[in-house]
Amino acid sequence: MTHTLGTNGPTVTSPGLGAMSLSGAYGPTDDEESIRVVRHYLDSGGTLIDTADFYGAGDNEMLLARALHGRDREEVVLSVKFGALLTPGGMPAGCDNRPATVKSSLTYSLHRLRTDHVDIYRPARLDPQVPIEDTVGTIQELVEAGYVRHIGLSEVGAQTIRRAAAVAPISDLQIEYSLLTRDIEGNQILQTCRELGIGITAYGVLAKGLLGGRAAIGNRAIFPRFQGENLAHNRALVAPLQQIADARGSTLAQLAIAWVAAQGEDIVPVVGARRTSQVESMLGARHLALSAADLDQITALVPAGAARGARYPEAAMADLDSERSAG
Repeated sequence: MTHTLGTNGPTVTSPGLGAMSLSGAYGPTDDEESIRVVRHYLDSGGTLIDTADFYGAGDNEMLLARALHGRDREEVVLSVKFGALLTPGGMPAGCDNRPATVKSSLTYSLHRLRTDHVDIYRPARLDPQVPIEDTVGTIQELVEAGYVRHIGLSEVGAQTIRRAAAVAPISDLQIEYSLLTRDIEGNQILQTCRELGIGITAYGVLAKGLLGGRAAIGNRAIFPRFQGENLAHNRALVAPLQQIADARGSTLAQLAIAWVAAQGEDIVPVVGARRTSQVESMLGARHLALSAADLDQITALVPAGAARGARYPEAAMADLDSERSAG
């Protein structure tokens, strides 16, 4: 199943593969298994891989370079985020989207990925010190030079989307979207993207494990939705969905992926995997067709806004332009 991201963006398969978990974000990983995960996804017909220069402080890009070695580069769509700063201890330290930093960051990413271009390049967060016009204008210069093919955005609000799109074509907005996180439906973000012909690459589709994964393991406990009474409420909220999944011969994770995919041809779920069995599961969601009645039943069980707890800790929420801006 393929989709074109935005009016002029690349054609990609759905779901896409999120690479963050391959570099220790949710627990220990094994590089050889991670390489098998990427190759299995590609061998199964997948094309879209999402990474960032700060995943594993660059290790993720080097891992992907190993996994992609010997493959036709034109058969892979690499989406790369930049701008997030890290301390030596690996903690977030703000963002830097100044034009010189954009160009330098891309230089390092191209070297680590062992490629001459990235397919989609996007700031991970809005830098409040740098106008989005300056950041997008710089990426457009890199497009014209052949180092980048398409421009993306991540976690920005409707006003910022409009300002960015006035500078250069935007292929897609990467933003959290799932049965438990449906803010884009009511804050003008989805409407604005559709008005401007911008696609959505949805991450967090499994709500960090609440929808079909192993919830509250490791550092997931820092997220408000995994704490105390919030966790108990959210687990009870999604529990009835298992019966729907069972009735259709699918897993709860596949149901969650299929629900996001069913929200529009312009929406592509991006799902992380650390094992080849998880790749099989996420790709299996392509074969789960949900009827209008199914969708009505699912959204009746889990209506918008029903989850308890913010999707990120307070400090991280403050960095999200998507939580501040409206149309």
